[in-house]
Amino acid sequence: MELIFELSSPGRGAAAQHPPVAADLSAIPEALRRKEPPRLPEVSELQAVRHYTRLSRLNFSIDTQFYPLGSCTMKYNPRACNKLAMLPEFLGRHPLAPESHSQGYLACLYELQEMLRDVTGMAAVSLTPMAGAQGEFAGVAMIRAYHHARGDTARREILVPDAAHGTNPATATMLGYVAREIPTDAQGDVDIEKLKAAVGPQTAGIMLTNPSTLGVFERRIKEIAGIVHTAGGLLYYDGANLNAILGKVRPGDMGFDVIHMNLHKTFSTPHGGGGPGAGAVGVSERLRPFMPIPVVGVADGRENREKGDLGSLASNDSRFSTPDSRSYRWLDENDLPQSIGRLSAFMGNAGVLMRAYVYARLLGREGMHRVAEFAALNANYLSARLKAVGFDLAYPTRRASHEFIITLKKQKQELDLTATDVAKRLLDHGYHAPTVYFPLLVPECLLIEPTETEDLQTLDAFVDAMTSIWNEARSDMPKLKGAPWTLPVRRLDDVRCARQLDLRWQPAP
Repeated sequence: MELIFELSSPGRGAAAQHPPVAADLSAIPEALRRKEPPRLPEVSELQAVRHYTRLSRLNFSIDTQFYPLGSCTMKYNPRACNKLAMLPEFLGRHPLAPESHSQGYLACLYELQEMLRDVTGMAAVSLTPMAGAQGEFAGVAMIRAYHHARGDTARREILVPDAAHGTNPATATMLGYVAREIPTDAQGDVDIEKLKAAVGPQTAGIMLTNPSTLGVFERRIKEIAGIVHTAGGLLYYDGANLNAILGKVRPGDMGFDVIHMNLHKTFSTPHGGGGPGAGAVGVSERLRPFMPIPVVGVADGRENREKGDLGSLASNDSRFSTPDSRSYRWLDENDLPQSIGRLSAFMGNAGVLMRAYVYARLLGREGMHRVAEFAALNANYLSARLKAVGFDLAYPTRRASHEFIITLKKQKQELDLTATDVAKRLLDHGYHAPTVYFPLLVPECLLIEPTETEDLQTLDAFVDAMTSIWNEARSDMPKLKGAPWTLPVRRLDDVRCARQLDLRWQPAP
């Protein structure tokens, strides 16, 4: 693939696209004016269009390829969610518009809060956090605020299982806690005896996700909750894997006190590329006073219009059919004086939240059940087929949740086949590679998540590709070691790339 500068010819251009040149530059300080024109490629409009179209075709995306990136839920998201979220009345709403001009928008967000509250079993939900990591930050910040409000400032540790997402200990550290690692046992569950030995008056809480990044459901979660609560700590739920249990079991019923939800993973916004995101947080009753603001409150003729209400709405509430009797408003510092504060300039990522609202409405209660059912079905089907090929499952006695791990530990020793080799060769077959080398406690691992949106034919084709790679490992290892062969960039030196990164083009001297 050529660089666009390599297509350049002196004097060539696309004048129709040039912006008008300002006649008067006096308003620009002399020191800020260019002394010579910028070094831009001189190409025609057609050359530019073709060049960037060719580049776009090199991207791996859900629209073009299977993308089984474990722990990231790279699934297809309905176009209807984006289309409806971009209705002019939503898209054109100014963030400083008064509440009286925003009742429809606020009603949608309130109903989204309620649906998320219901599906997670929490007491209340705030939509303000603008990313999963910020949702994590909000969750641990609320745990800290809770302990401080009770004068219990000796709690300086957050427990983190060794299979946790790396953001968990990072978040705990950012909030001034010491992250203490708890090992998992040979079956992928948290080691209960090690947990009992670790908890104490210094324990502020534990951060974990269920199912875990090992792809299995924590079978003794109620016992874990009892141990931590008895010690005076709280439970934080990393909602990255929420699609695995959506509509089937609720974190609130497991005993969790706070949960963040990656709406950009579970509820329809495309994931990846650094954003946009939304990390809504749900809280138990004890953490309700500390929620990040603003939160949408509701009032009607029977409620306090000044304060609003964070209470629940039953699905058969007659007030849904009489919107004129209800009013919505932002609850702020006056309503939640113990709040951990504001996490965004306004009220969160409005477009992402609207996509999530539309998606939840499209799914309905039964649709959410099917999300979990197909996420689990696809993962278990794929794991069973790959096991039949000969791949080793990291936890062969456990049922997969929405993702699973295969380990090439034995193949690395016998054939020098690595997870990187498989990942690179998959690119030649047209598939994005699964997550490799995470979680760190499983050697030579590939964490595979097919998600709930892939069909049987796609899964079977992926198994065919993995089977071909499995056979090549015994017949043509140099081909695996040299992959990828079909992409513009061949296998790179990872260490050199990280330490000597050079993304600049410079003209020849």
